[in-house]
Amino acid sequence: MNLTEHIAAIPLFEGLPNDQIEELTDIVVDQTFKRGQSIFSEGDEATGFYVVASGKVKIYKSSPDGKEQILHIFGPGEAFGEVPMFAGGHFPANADTLEQSRLFFFPRAGFIDLIKQEPMLAMNMLGALSRRLRMLATLVDNLSLKEVPGRLAAYFLHLSEVDSGADELELEISKGQLASLLGTIPETLSRILAKMSSQGIIVVDGKKVTILDRELLEELADSGKLS
Repeated sequence: MNLTEHIAAIPLFEGLPNDQIEELTDIVVDQTFKRGQSIFSEGDEATGFYVVASGKVKIYKSSPDGKEQILHIFGPGEAFGEVPMFAGGHFPANADTLEQSRLFFFPRAGFIDLIKQEPMLAMNMLGALSRRLRMLATLVDNLSLKEVPGRLAAYFLHLSEVDSGADELELEISKGQLASLLGTIPETLSRILAKMSSQGIIVVDGKKVTILDRELLEELADSGKLS
């Protein structure tokens, strides 16, 4: 696909007329990042936002002692950095690539000019930001109210939902990164995975996870505790 076709395929821009897609193509900056490369750091000025064309990006916070807490991982078609961009402020977290990635950067000034011209684009942005708010609310709930087994069960159910209710899941991040995302350490994650497997809830084979008992997995996501 050429650049215009890539942009037209982004969910955020779904339903926009061709002339608006062309205008987006005129302002976009097509960027390539190596694995592990920094995109922006906490406190950097938010001069625009990004959409992942290919690859994966992690958004994370770092504590003074170097401990990392992953907030979210974005994949192809997903946008990040919109909120601070609209506010005209600074990025509240760090963003690094997890693998070689192609990103589309949309500068703030040019994008806001387009929003003023096209109400559909504004509605799409509101929808995307609403979904992000629900995601963050779920993250806060999981990290503050649930124990790690419940967080992991909720994560597996989320992956299943994204994949149309599939029972066979593919982990697209390492177990170390998953541990960080869930607010725990790899050793604890491994113990929980082993216990969930021994109780017949899931089967783990490398990065493949198969849900054997969805009802028990849902109960675990609600209770947060393994028996």
